[in-house]
Amino acid sequence: MAVVKEIMGCSMVDGSSFVSSSKVLLNHGFQQRNQLLGRPLWVPLEKRGLHLRRVVRQPVAAVSEDLMKASAVPAEKAVKFKVRAVLTVKKKNKEDLKETLVKHLDSLTDKIGRNVVLELISTEIDPKTRAPRKSTPAVVKDWSKKTNIKAERVNYTAEFTVDSNFGDPGAITVTNKHQKEFFLESITIEGFACGPVHFPCNSWVQSKKDHPGKRLFFSNKPYLPGETPAGLRALREKELRDLRGDGKGVRKSSDRIYDYDVYNDLGNPDNGINSARPMLGGEKIPFPRRCRTGRPPSKTDMHAESRVELPFPMYVPRDEQFEEVKQDTFSDMRAKAVLHNLIPGLKASMLADKQDFKLFTDIDCLYKDDSKVGLHDEQLKKLPLPPKVIDTIQESRQGIFRYNTPKILTKDKFAWLRDDEFARQAIAGINPVNIEKLKVFPPVSNLDPEVHGPQESALKEEHIVGHLNGMTIEQALEENKLFIVDFHDIYLPFLDRINSLDGRKAYATRTIFFLTPVGTLKPIAIELSLPPSAPITRAKRVITPPVDATSDWTWKLAKAHVCSNDAGVHQLVNHWLRTHACMEPFILAAHRQLSAMHPIFKLLDPHMRYTLEINGMARQTLINADGVIESCFTPGRYCMEISASAYKNFWRFDLEGLPADLIRRGMAVPDPAQPHGLKLLIEDYPYANDGLLIWRAIENWVKTYVAHYYPSPSVVISDRELQAWYSEAVNVGHADLRHAAWWPSLSTPDDLASILTTLIWLASAQHAALNFGQYPYGGYVPNRPPLMRRLIPEPTDPEYTNFLNDPQRYYLSALPGVLQSTSFMAVVDTLSTHSPDEEYIGERNHPSTWSGDAEIIEASYEFSAEIRRIEKEIEKRNAEFSRRNRCGAGVLPYELLAPSSGPGVTCRGIPNSVSI
Repeated sequence: MAVVKEIMGCSMVDGSSFVSSSKVLLNHGFQQRNQLLGRPLWVPLEKRGLHLRRVVRQPVAAVSEDLMKASAVPAEKAVKFKVRAVLTVKKKNKEDLKETLVKHLDSLTDKIGRNVVLELISTEIDPKTRAPRKSTPAVVKDWSKKTNIKAERVNYTAEFTVDSNFGDPGAITVTNKHQKEFFLESITIEGFACGPVHFPCNSWVQSKKDHPGKRLFFSNKPYLPGETPAGLRALREKELRDLRGDGKGVRKSSDRIYDYDVYNDLGNPDNGINSARPMLGGEKIPFPRRCRTGRPPSKTDMHAESRVELPFPMYVPRDEQFEEVKQDTFSDMRAKAVLHNLIPGLKASMLADKQDFKLFTDIDCLYKDDSKVGLHDEQLKKLPLPPKVIDTIQESRQGIFRYNTPKILTKDKFAWLRDDEFARQAIAGINPVNIEKLKVFPPVSNLDPEVHGPQESALKEEHIVGHLNGMTIEQALEENKLFIVDFHDIYLPFLDRINSLDGRKAYATRTIFFLTPVGTLKPIAIELSLPPSAPITRAKRVITPPVDATSDWTWKLAKAHVCSNDAGVHQLVNHWLRTHACMEPFILAAHRQLSAMHPIFKLLDPHMRYTLEINGMARQTLINADGVIESCFTPGRYCMEISASAYKNFWRFDLEGLPADLIRRGMAVPDPAQPHGLKLLIEDYPYANDGLLIWRAIENWVKTYVAHYYPSPSVVISDRELQAWYSEAVNVGHADLRHAAWWPSLSTPDDLASILTTLIWLASAQHAALNFGQYPYGGYVPNRPPLMRRLIPEPTDPEYTNFLNDPQRYYLSALPGVLQSTSFMAVVDTLSTHSPDEEYIGERNHPSTWSGDAEIIEASYEFSAEIRRIEKEIEKRNAEFSRRNRCGAGVLPYELLAPSSGPGVTCRGIPNSVSI
């Protein structure tokens, strides 16, 4: 603890110790002089991304003999003294011409009084004015002199005059009289006897001409609402009022206002009825709320918000927008996507039959390390392109015009064809959260039989009994050997509409797996269901493992339809709904109801980074009408209605935590003797094995944090900001489900710890497990086709002959076409990419000063160390041959829950937040 206290008192800015005047009088005496003693600091985290630099402690203030004598001066004879502020401003690396001109104009006008002004605010009330004590305003120095510095961060100083009864600094205001906004990373105040006072800012400070009010920042010392010092109470309430706004008007990009709205901006009815989409959110179609933009309604539908299209941005509060490094990463990925799709697009424009891959080698041509070119020389010469462009394309076939090889192909190019790999991905792929224990056989639907047909499955004993290693079905069920991935109830209500779309064909699938004696799964039956409107012979069909060439291709097609179902549920439900959309109300409520000085806001802060921005971008280009999701996934225009249906019928916050989810799916049973209190029914279940390590680390960290501030239920109940946050997230953000009985209560420290652990798990590990393997596994479209275009032919179908004559071509014609595939690949490549500025679990921006509580900083270091230990354990597990679902010939290691990662597509790494 002494180490952390020393860290809390150190200056993070080189050469920033401030020597005060010998005439200074400090009203605190020197009770905390132990914090002024200088000695080297030791920080125990040294691994990449989880390490802190050694910081050599500098004296914060010199205390002279005159000052010692002055301590006896009566308070009414308070003496003026000076303290210094050190501001850290993050500079932009790239500026357009207008920004450059404005920057130089600000440099000139800074010299004549249009500058940046600070004012320090005490935690104490001045008894004379009955207002918080304030310093004299201080102008930031040398702004104009440092205009052309080419550094990522620039330090500026300002000097305040305060008197000796000022008290502790608790807040600081910043007035920007320049024309241009700037990003203020932090402020450190030096010269007080308590040591340096840190103000984490990480915010854009707007020009006074755009936002006349002063920007307010609080010190890093956390306060519960009832403990707020008198000098900060009114400021705390005003800051929250400003962040909530008044719910009126169109938001502009520089605003910092957080408010709610329904999803009424996905369609564009002004472009015609085919571009209209139903409103998500409300009694008719329940859905979580999103960030309000205030845009006017469309011209043809008063209930639909008008669209904003690229390159114009979707509004999110200014501080939620991507920082420059993240923006550059996105721009680079967009450019790569254009280049990657260039050759397939040119090739398709030349060929009469441009929709399909003819051979598997045509797919191989899309990747860098394939020797066969995607566009032959004679084809290139026919294109109406300048010779230099053709030369560039020929020279770049192995470079920027081609995709990186997905990880699924790197160890065994044909692994995706095998049944064991198909089954392994159900527990160690990118959607390991749908597999369940089979509780009854045959499985039964929960849909209304009057609407959706008989609830009974077509699966019979004779379909699976020969694949149970001599066991009866009853024995297999009793011994927990049968598992199911069941997409029947989520797809069946939509199949009539989906299958009426051009180029879309789908079943509602069920897949039965058997757990082998060596701990691996094997698929033993696939049920394919169509709605009751289909002919009775086709409504329910069971496909079993092959016995000859024809049944082998039928089995391959059945698995492809299962993977297409899986890809849709993964993207629309498990990924978008459960980690993106359902998190947004909790984030909006946190900014609206929890002060920046609230300890729970400080805990959640890194887990909210970039989420509003990425969700806004999704509404603009991914989940919107005719966007990427509708274009690339089988449900087409009904994609978001499937997501909303899952929200209404399946989503429950109380079951979103990992242990509760595993128990709900029957994949684990409570067992106090186990390290995590659970016994897994499949011992080698990589997602659950590694996930439980991460879950326990988060849970222990959160429990420690909560116990520090909430020693009893009464403190939880009396925290008005905390209660308002949770109440608003449920009753406003999730208004359509607010009356559900399953919402957890918030009355005790355990309640709070459970809610926070679930939110942090969803934002970090759960999202990582579902997101960062999308290109490594889905970048090879046959492994996980997001879209299917043909059903499996019956012997009486006209196309059955074509299937028999060329089954490979029929199979490829059922998968997405060339341009559909490359568009999908480009998107998942972007979504799987880590930005260089990513912050991973166990990391914090300003790790020693994000909180002013030394015990919490110490606990956060321990959490970081535990995350490092988990990473080593995961590496060890991936090398154990007894774990056949993550180690073996051609088997990919399971690294999606390995905490750290470098930038790019790595198929590993757990960012703190839903940031992509």
